[in-house]
Amino acid sequence: MKTVWIHLKVVAGSLIQKMKVRRGLLSILAAFLVFQLYFVRELFAAELLFGLGFAVVLLLVGIFYLVGTLGERGLELTEAGARVVATSARRGYNTLEEISKRSLRHPESAR
Repeated sequence: MKTVWIHLKVVAGSLIQKMKVRRGLLSILAAFLVFQLYFVRELFAAELLFGLGFAVVLLLVGIFYLVGTLGERGLELTEAGARVVATSARRGYNTLEEISKRSLRHPESAR
């Protein structure tokens, strides 16, 4: 047990003597880590901004697609409605034409 304590004292003493060198190395390492953390935060912020921009573009494209699809569907429904109206108008015109060809008086009423 005493040998372990002696060994620890020797190691601690050598660390204290080399502390000046280690302190400089640790300060350089700390500065490097701080810069890395700063750059990582900046990259996260940039990624969030780009993601937000792409989300806005995606939303606009989705809206334009939806409006275009609704417009096409509206034109199809309008065309179908116009066909129904045209058929009905044609039938009505034919009926009116047949009615107009008939005489208003009955042939036997001329007496």
